[in-house]
Amino acid sequence: MRRVMLVWHKHRPDAQTAASVMMSELDSLGVEVVEEARPNSADLLLALGGDGTILAAAEYARRCDVPLLGVNLGHMGFLAEATDQGFDELAQRIANEDFHLETRMTLDVVVRQPDGTVITDWALNEAVVIHTDVAHPVHLALAVDGQDVSTYGADGIVLATPTGSTAYSFSAGGPVVWPDMEAIVMAPLAAHGLFTRPLVVGPSSKLEVGVLSENWTSPELWCDGKRRNSLPPGSSVTTTVGQWPVRLVRLDDTPFSTRLVQKFNLPTRGWRNGRNRSVGK
Repeated sequence: MRRVMLVWHKHRPDAQTAASVMMSELDSLGVEVVEEARPNSADLLLALGGDGTILAAAEYARRCDVPLLGVNLGHMGFLAEATDQGFDELAQRIANEDFHLETRMTLDVVVRQPDGTVITDWALNEAVVIHTDVAHPVHLALAVDGQDVSTYGADGIVLATPTGSTAYSFSAGGPVVWPDMEAIVMAPLAAHGLFTRPLVVGPSSKLEVGVLSENWTSPELWCDGKRRNSLPPGSSVTTTVGQWPVRLVRLDDTPFSTRLVQKFNLPTRGWRNGRNRSVGK
Protein backbone atom coordinates (compact mmCIF):
# COMPACT_ATOMS: atom_id res chain seq x y z
CA MET A 1 0.00 0.00 0.00
CA ARG A 2 1.55 3.28 -1.12
CA ARG A 3 -1.01 6.05 -0.64
CA VAL A 4 -4.04 6.49 1.60
CA MET A 5 -6.52 9.35 1.41
CA LEU A 6 -7.71 10.29 4.89
CA VAL A 7 -11.17 11.79 5.50
CA TRP A 8 -12.43 12.77 8.93
CA HIS A 9 -15.18 14.76 10.63
CA LYS A 10 -13.64 18.24 10.70
CA HIS A 11 -15.82 19.51 13.57
CA ARG A 12 -15.08 16.72 16.04
CA PRO A 13 -11.94 16.97 18.20
CA ASP A 14 -11.78 13.18 18.61
CA ALA A 15 -11.76 12.75 14.83
CA GLN A 16 -8.99 15.33 14.46
CA THR A 17 -6.96 13.51 17.11
CA ALA A 18 -7.58 10.16 15.43
CA ALA A 19 -6.53 11.60 12.07
CA SER A 20 -3.27 12.91 13.54
CA VAL A 21 -2.49 9.53 15.10
CA MET A 22 -3.26 7.64 11.88
CA MET A 23 -1.12 10.02 9.82
CA SER A 24 1.80 9.39 12.14
CA GLU A 25 1.30 5.61 12.18
CA LEU A 26 0.99 5.36 8.40
CA ASP A 27 3.96 7.65 7.83
CA SER A 28 6.11 5.46 10.06
CA LEU A 29 5.29 2.51 7.81
CA GLY A 30 6.13 4.38 4.62
CA VAL A 31 2.51 4.96 3.57
CA GLU A 32 1.85 8.42 2.16
CA VAL A 33 -1.31 10.25 3.27
CA VAL A 34 -2.79 12.33 0.42
CA GLU A 35 -5.26 15.20 0.57
CA GLU A 36 -8.93 15.14 -0.42
CA ALA A 37 -8.10 17.14 -3.54
CA ARG A 38 -6.15 14.13 -4.87
CA PRO A 39 -8.46 11.11 -4.49
CA ASN A 40 -7.38 9.68 -7.85
CA SER A 41 -3.87 9.17 -6.51
CA ALA A 42 -4.94 7.06 -3.51
CA ASP A 43 -4.90 3.28 -3.20
CA LEU A 44 -7.39 3.34 -0.32
CA LEU A 45 -9.75 5.80 1.40
CA LEU A 46 -9.75 5.83 5.20
CA ALA A 47 -12.75 7.58 6.82
CA LEU A 48 -12.74 8.48 10.52
CA GLY A 49 -16.14 9.30 12.04
CA GLY A 50 -19.69 7.99 11.97
CA ASP A 51 -21.73 6.68 9.07
CA GLY A 52 -22.23 10.26 7.82
CA THR A 53 -18.49 10.72 7.38
CA ILE A 54 -18.21 7.36 5.67
CA LEU A 55 -21.06 8.22 3.30
CA ALA A 56 -19.30 11.47 2.40
CA ALA A 57 -16.10 9.55 1.67
CA ALA A 58 -18.08 7.06 -0.41
CA GLU A 59 -18.53 9.78 -3.05
CA TYR A 60 -14.77 9.74 -3.66
CA ALA A 61 -14.61 5.94 -3.43
CA ARG A 62 -17.29 5.41 -6.06
CA ARG A 63 -16.06 8.10 -8.44
CA CYS A 64 -12.43 6.96 -8.31
CA ASP A 65 -13.08 3.21 -7.78
CA VAL A 66 -10.99 3.19 -4.60
CA PRO A 67 -11.68 0.83 -1.65
CA LEU A 68 -13.14 2.50 1.44
CA LEU A 69 -12.31 1.64 5.05
CA GLY A 70 -14.42 3.22 7.80
CA VAL A 71 -13.33 3.69 11.42
CA ASN A 72 -16.30 4.22 13.73
CA LEU A 73 -16.09 7.24 16.02
CA GLY A 74 -19.88 7.65 16.08
CA HIS A 75 -22.75 5.60 17.47
CA MET A 76 -24.21 2.81 15.34
CA GLY A 77 -21.51 2.72 12.68
CA PHE A 78 -23.02 0.04 10.45
CA LEU A 79 -20.75 1.02 7.56
CA ALA A 80 -17.60 1.09 9.68
CA GLU A 81 -15.21 -1.84 9.87
CA ALA A 82 -12.96 -0.75 12.74
CA THR A 83 -13.14 1.28 15.95
CA ASP A 84 -10.80 3.88 17.38
CA GLN A 85 -8.84 1.23 19.27
CA GLY A 86 -5.47 -0.06 18.10
CA PHE A 87 -4.48 2.45 15.42
CA ASP A 88 -0.99 0.96 15.26
CA GLU A 89 -2.37 -2.47 14.33
CA LEU A 90 -4.81 -0.92 11.85
CA ALA A 91 -2.04 1.03 10.13
CA GLN A 92 0.05 -2.15 9.89
CA ARG A 93 -2.79 -4.06 8.27
CA ILE A 94 -3.36 -1.24 5.79
CA ALA A 95 0.33 -1.12 4.92
CA ASN A 96 0.40 -4.90 4.41
CA GLU A 97 -2.93 -4.90 2.55
CA ASP A 98 -4.13 -7.44 5.10
CA PHE A 99 -7.83 -7.19 4.31
CA HIS A 100 -10.44 -8.22 1.77
CA LEU A 101 -13.02 -6.24 -0.17
CA GLU A 102 -16.81 -6.40 -0.14
CA THR A 103 -18.78 -4.97 -3.07
CA ARG A 104 -21.87 -2.96 -2.12
CA MET A 105 -24.68 -2.17 -4.51
CA THR A 106 -25.62 1.46 -5.12
CA LEU A 107 -28.65 3.22 -6.60
CA ASP A 108 -28.70 5.31 -9.75
CA VAL A 109 -31.24 8.09 -9.31
CA VAL A 110 -32.81 10.19 -12.08
CA VAL A 111 -35.03 13.20 -11.35
CA ARG A 112 -37.24 14.58 -14.09
CA GLN A 113 -38.86 17.93 -13.34
CA PRO A 114 -41.91 19.27 -15.21
CA ASP A 115 -39.89 21.99 -16.94
CA GLY A 116 -37.79 19.31 -18.64
CA THR A 117 -34.83 19.51 -16.25
CA VAL A 118 -33.13 16.15 -15.69
CA ILE A 119 -30.93 15.61 -12.61
CA THR A 120 -28.84 12.49 -12.03
CA ASP A 121 -27.61 11.36 -8.62
CA TRP A 122 -26.78 8.18 -6.75
CA ALA A 123 -26.93 6.66 -3.26
CA LEU A 124 -25.12 4.03 -1.24
CA ASN A 125 -27.74 3.94 1.54
CA GLU A 126 -30.95 5.49 0.28
CA ALA A 127 -32.78 8.07 -1.78
CA VAL A 128 -35.61 9.68 0.20
CA VAL A 129 -38.51 11.71 -1.14
CA ILE A 130 -39.72 13.67 1.88
CA HIS A 131 -42.24 16.38 2.69
CA THR A 132 -41.15 19.92 3.53
CA ASP A 133 -44.35 20.95 5.32
CA VAL A 134 -44.45 19.19 8.70
CA ALA A 135 -48.16 19.97 9.09
CA HIS A 136 -49.21 18.19 5.89
CA PRO A 137 -48.33 14.93 4.16
CA VAL A 138 -46.90 14.81 0.68
CA HIS A 139 -48.95 13.07 -2.00
CA LEU A 140 -46.96 10.58 -4.03
CA ALA A 141 -47.54 7.86 -6.60
CA LEU A 142 -45.47 4.69 -6.91
CA ALA A 143 -44.85 2.67 -10.06
CA VAL A 144 -42.77 -0.50 -10.42
CA ASP A 145 -41.50 -1.47 -13.87
CA GLY A 146 -43.98 0.91 -15.47
CA GLN A 147 -46.99 -0.44 -13.54
CA ASP A 148 -48.79 1.99 -11.24
CA VAL A 149 -48.89 0.32 -7.81
CA SER A 150 -50.33 2.80 -5.30
CA THR A 151 -50.62 6.39 -4.16
CA TYR A 152 -49.71 7.64 -0.72
CA GLY A 153 -50.34 10.53 1.59
CA ALA A 154 -47.21 10.25 3.69
CA ASP A 155 -44.21 11.95 5.22
CA GLY A 156 -42.29 10.49 2.30
CA ILE A 157 -40.90 7.34 0.68
CA VAL A 158 -37.51 5.72 1.27
CA LEU A 159 -35.82 3.86 -1.58
CA ALA A 160 -32.94 1.91 -0.07
CA THR A 161 -30.16 -0.46 -0.99
CA PRO A 162 -29.47 -3.57 1.10
CA THR A 163 -26.67 -1.54 2.74
CA GLY A 164 -29.20 1.16 3.62
CA SER A 165 -31.81 -1.31 4.86
CA THR A 166 -30.44 -0.93 8.40
CA ALA A 167 -30.61 2.88 8.24
CA TYR A 168 -33.58 5.16 7.46
CA SER A 169 -35.54 2.36 5.80
CA PHE A 170 -35.30 0.28 8.98
CA SER A 171 -36.71 3.10 11.11
CA ALA A 172 -39.62 3.31 8.63
CA GLY A 173 -40.46 -0.36 9.20
CA GLY A 174 -38.55 -1.74 6.23
CA PRO A 175 -36.92 -5.18 6.31
CA VAL A 176 -33.26 -5.89 6.99
CA VAL A 177 -31.69 -7.14 3.76
CA TRP A 178 -28.32 -8.90 3.75
CA PRO A 179 -25.79 -6.61 2.02
CA ASP A 180 -24.57 -9.21 -0.47
CA MET A 181 -28.00 -9.19 -2.13
CA GLU A 182 -29.01 -6.99 -5.05
CA ALA A 183 -32.44 -5.53 -4.36
CA ILE A 184 -34.21 -2.22 -3.78
CA VAL A 185 -36.37 -1.63 -0.71
CA MET A 186 -39.33 0.78 -0.84
CA ALA A 187 -40.54 1.88 2.60
CA PRO A 188 -43.29 4.53 3.02
CA LEU A 189 -42.85 7.03 5.85
CA ALA A 190 -45.92 7.39 8.10
CA ALA A 191 -48.21 6.66 5.17
CA HIS A 192 -52.00 6.83 5.01
CA GLY A 193 -53.69 4.26 2.80
CA LEU A 194 -54.81 0.67 2.51
CA PHE A 195 -51.52 -0.58 1.07
CA THR A 196 -48.60 0.86 3.02
CA ARG A 197 -46.35 -2.17 3.35
CA PRO A 198 -42.67 -2.01 2.37
CA LEU A 199 -41.73 -3.66 -0.90
CA VAL A 200 -38.55 -5.43 -1.98
CA VAL A 201 -37.90 -5.64 -5.73
CA GLY A 202 -35.22 -7.41 -7.71
CA PRO A 203 -32.09 -5.98 -9.35
CA SER A 204 -33.67 -5.56 -12.78
CA SER A 205 -36.65 -3.55 -11.52
CA LYS A 206 -37.21 0.18 -11.84
CA LEU A 207 -39.00 2.11 -9.08
CA GLU A 208 -40.58 5.45 -9.91
CA VAL A 209 -42.01 7.93 -7.40
CA GLY A 210 -44.20 10.66 -8.84
CA VAL A 211 -45.05 13.91 -7.07
CA LEU A 212 -48.77 14.56 -7.40
CA SER A 213 -50.33 18.00 -7.86
CA GLU A 214 -52.23 18.22 -4.55
CA ASN A 215 -49.31 19.25 -2.35
CA TRP A 216 -48.99 22.29 -0.08
CA THR A 217 -45.27 22.60 -0.73
CA SER A 218 -42.77 20.87 -2.99
CA PRO A 219 -41.12 17.85 -1.37
CA GLU A 220 -37.38 17.21 -1.56
CA LEU A 221 -35.14 14.38 -2.64
CA TRP A 222 -32.22 13.58 -0.35
CA CYS A 223 -29.53 11.11 -1.41
CA ASP A 224 -27.64 9.59 1.53
CA GLY A 225 -28.67 12.63 3.58
CA LYS A 226 -26.00 14.61 1.72
CA ARG A 227 -27.43 15.95 -1.52
CA ARG A 228 -30.79 17.70 -1.88
CA ASN A 229 -33.04 18.56 -4.80
CA SER A 230 -36.49 20.17 -4.85
CA LEU A 231 -39.34 18.23 -6.47
CA PRO A 232 -42.09 20.51 -7.77
CA PRO A 233 -45.46 18.88 -8.59
CA GLY A 234 -45.19 16.74 -11.69
CA SER A 235 -41.63 15.64 -10.88
CA SER A 236 -40.61 12.00 -10.89
CA VAL A 237 -37.77 10.14 -9.19
CA THR A 238 -36.59 6.91 -10.82
CA THR A 239 -34.22 4.48 -9.11
CA THR A 240 -32.44 1.45 -10.50
CA VAL A 241 -29.50 -0.66 -9.36
CA GLY A 242 -26.41 1.52 -9.74
CA GLN A 243 -23.92 0.98 -12.53
CA TRP A 244 -21.00 1.66 -10.19
CA PRO A 245 -20.79 -0.07 -6.78
CA VAL A 246 -18.74 0.92 -3.75
CA ARG A 247 -16.03 -1.41 -2.44
CA LEU A 248 -15.79 -1.58 1.36
CA VAL A 249 -12.70 -2.89 3.15
CA ARG A 250 -13.31 -5.77 5.55
CA LEU A 251 -10.72 -6.79 8.12
CA ASP A 252 -12.26 -10.14 9.07
CA ASP A 253 -14.89 -12.65 8.00
CA THR A 254 -17.49 -11.81 10.64
CA PRO A 255 -20.88 -12.66 9.09
CA PHE A 256 -23.53 -9.97 8.72
CA SER A 257 -25.79 -11.80 11.18
CA THR A 258 -23.16 -11.29 13.90
CA ARG A 259 -22.79 -7.61 13.01
CA LEU A 260 -26.57 -7.24 13.16
CA VAL A 261 -26.78 -8.76 16.64
CA GLN A 262 -23.89 -6.66 17.91
CA LYS A 263 -25.00 -3.32 16.43
CA PHE A 264 -28.61 -3.62 17.59
CA ASN A 265 -27.71 -5.45 20.80
CA LEU A 266 -30.30 -8.09 19.96
CA PRO A 267 -31.43 -10.49 22.72
CA THR A 268 -30.03 -13.91 21.84
CA ARG A 269 -30.50 -15.54 25.23
CA GLY A 270 -33.37 -17.91 25.86
CA TRP A 271 -36.91 -16.63 25.75
CA ARG A 272 -38.28 -19.66 27.63
CA ASN A 273 -37.83 -19.62 31.38
CA GLY A 274 -34.80 -17.37 31.03
CA ARG A 275 -32.63 -20.30 29.90
CA ASN A 276 -29.87 -19.82 27.39
CA ARG A 277 -30.84 -21.62 24.20
CA SER A 278 -29.32 -21.95 20.77
CA VAL A 279 -30.64 -23.24 17.48
CA GLY A 280 -30.76 -27.03 17.31
CA LYS A 281 -30.51 -27.59 21.06
